[in-house]
Amino acid sequence: MAGKVALFGASGVIGQSVANALKAEGRPYRVVGRSRGSLESEFGADPLAEVVTWNPDDPASVRYAARGVDTLIYMVGVNYWQFHLHPQVMRKTLDGAIAEGVKHVVLIGTVYPYGLPRTTPVRDDHPREPNSFKGRMRKEQEDLLLAEHAAGRIQATILRLPDFYGPHVERSFLHRAFVAALAGKRAQLIGPIDTPHEFVFVPDVGPIVLKLMDEPRAYGRSWNLAGAGATTQRQMIEETYRQLGRPAKVLTMGKGMLRFIGLFDPFMRELVEMHYLLTTPVLMDDSELRHLLGDVPKTPYAEGIRQTLAAMKAPRSATVSPAPVATGRPRPTP
Repeated sequence: MAGKVALFGASGVIGQSVANALKAEGRPYRVVGRSRGSLESEFGADPLAEVVTWNPDDPASVRYAARGVDTLIYMVGVNYWQFHLHPQVMRKTLDGAIAEGVKHVVLIGTVYPYGLPRTTPVRDDHPREPNSFKGRMRKEQEDLLLAEHAAGRIQATILRLPDFYGPHVERSFLHRAFVAALAGKRAQLIGPIDTPHEFVFVPDVGPIVLKLMDEPRAYGRSWNLAGAGATTQRQMIEETYRQLGRPAKVLTMGKGMLRFIGLFDPFMRELVEMHYLLTTPVLMDDSELRHLLGDVPKTPYAEGIRQTLAAMKAPRSATVSPAPVATGRPRPTP
């Protein structure tokens, strides 16, 4: 079992999931982010949580955040239009972590470095041949980490996630559609919406991350975590409306509409280059992860939708509320 655990980028929804898993096991942990106020609001009530702020541009700050840490779980996000920062922040974090003697780093990654899938499903050893700028930046981030592992300066592993959804996951392909369905309005989706897709339910991720970081055989490579089976956006939204007792109403936006909206919205503008994920989806094979860890529980989509809708209906103060910042994939992710 790992010693002191630090969650770098803790305020995102994956960070919240990992923190909840640590709390459930009674394990102390450190949460690291730029805003003390945000961290105190999210974690201050947990006596197991130690709040530390950092500035990745300040080497002394990075070292302080990593001091005394055995395992660093890396979930640091950047604006979707600033992906060039991913390798830069990783380099600065690694330098500080290595200087402080951190033993293990777990990177929460994405499918972006794979590029266009050569196979369906995609195994862990699929070539990393990104066909997008964002994929190249994520691959460069991974290469920095894996090079330090190869040099023996740190033990590193990567857990790749598909798109995700769940309670309070506001940056998701599906969130606006959930909001529309609850209001009885038409859901707007980015099409095509009938191609196979997969989603991971965010509360499922934290326990898997803990099992992975505690497994010595996990280090030195990357691992896929697939969703709860192949589905489609249409099936997810039809199930959402069904649970609400309403007929599904959907408006699909194509790539051309994305380009038009991108004239006014920098996020949508940046999403255009990732549209291939909807036309040529990356469906992951996580059989090796299941062989490594044994049981890898996944919430069925219908149950995940039920829990998500219940959380959206409840007063925010009545729920344990992950912050609406995703790190792995775009609004669509780590």
